[in-house]
Amino acid sequence: MFKTIKNAWSIPDLRKKILFTLLIIVVFRFGATIPVPFLDVDALQGLMGTVNETGNALSYLDMLSGGAFANATMFAMGISPYINSSIIMQLLTVAIPPLERMAKEGEEGRKRIATITRYVTVALGLIQGTAYYFYLRNSTYQGAPIALYTSGWEQVFAAIVIILAFTAGTAIMMWMGEQINQKGIGNGISILLFAGIVARMPHTIRLLTQYISAAIADPSNYGQYYAFVPLFVILFLAVIWVIAFMNDSERRIPVQYAKRVVGRKMYGGQSTHIPIKVAMSGVMPIIFASSILSIPSTIQLFMGTNVSGFWQSFFEAFSSTGWLYSVLYFILIILFAYFYVTIQYNPIEMANNLRQNNGTIPGIRPGKPTSDFISKILSKITLIGALFLAVIALLPILFGAVTGMHNLSLGGTSIIILVGVALDTMKQMESQMMMRHYKGFLD
Repeated sequence: MFKTIKNAWSIPDLRKKILFTLLIIVVFRFGATIPVPFLDVDALQGLMGTVNETGNALSYLDMLSGGAFANATMFAMGISPYINSSIIMQLLTVAIPPLERMAKEGEEGRKRIATITRYVTVALGLIQGTAYYFYLRNSTYQGAPIALYTSGWEQVFAAIVIILAFTAGTAIMMWMGEQINQKGIGNGISILLFAGIVARMPHTIRLLTQYISAAIADPSNYGQYYAFVPLFVILFLAVIWVIAFMNDSERRIPVQYAKRVVGRKMYGGQSTHIPIKVAMSGVMPIIFASSILSIPSTIQLFMGTNVSGFWQSFFEAFSSTGWLYSVLYFILIILFAYFYVTIQYNPIEMANNLRQNNGTIPGIRPGKPTSDFISKILSKITLIGALFLAVIALLPILFGAVTGMHNLSLGGTSIIILVGVALDTMKQMESQMMMRHYKGFLD
């Protein structure tokens, strides 16, 4: 990885792209530290400190935003609205025929879908910003209200300014991601997500240091942290290795092309394979499942912290530290992994393409037997990949349940995103370097 960065830095064009991407990241981090007006910052930090200690869904949103959510800054909504918008448009493209036809119209159709995605992103940012404002308005910390104005025209004006600031931050982050795609090294939205998660690493290191300090100060009560903190570090490194290994793992289906004579030349006859990656769906099933399970936390944003009775039990059941959340999380990851693969792969179309190109899988007859064989392999590979994602996603939850260390911001989802984005970015940089070193046919 470091060699790739060094080689890319030696190329002037790529060096400009890297510097532009770093500039956007710096702007993003500045925006993540500018709080919106009309809020009591001290009371807000106290409230979000108690939220992060519980490890619920709100702390997950704070992790994705790089700490901007807890501080109610301009970029508090993070890139979650854009991710959810992309997911919605991807699903609607399959379900709605006009959008499906638009997606098949080439570059023009993709531009129109991208425009619709931007409008949906702003709408979702407006909804989430409104929900977050109601959460802040209805919440208090040690008797101090978070919102400075809670009645009269001042409250209406403050609400409009705060909600519009959150929405504008969402639009600016979407624009910055697109600028990285156009003028930077690419993979813009993922780069911003990567930067936000990396920004939380000092917070995690500080928490680990506090656990060790507590164990040194009072070994009788906190001596277990002598083992838990090194165990967390070992698991963190092991998970990174497993994710990198699984990211490159694939099942290769052998394909043999028959020889055919066209004029005086003979074509075909070569042997190749169809690569099917084990982790073909990437982190998308986890994001899908997290989006579904974040609905209760969104409801909680509107209702605030002062709830009791049924709603208190409901929110506790769907807390990320509860057993119901873990069970639903596991099931939804499996289901969405199969759903995502169903969208991406069509075994019947793959079998037809093989037959049209005189290709066959050794030992399998063309047509329906070939499509059934590919479907069977896809089902097995998808199950392995889905179980891998589910275990990685649930491992931090189980670790927190056993050790009581719920407030560590680096979970399985964030590690998968970190490793996946880093590997994809390196591959993009390598491909761009290959294009610049390729001399072409004329030489």
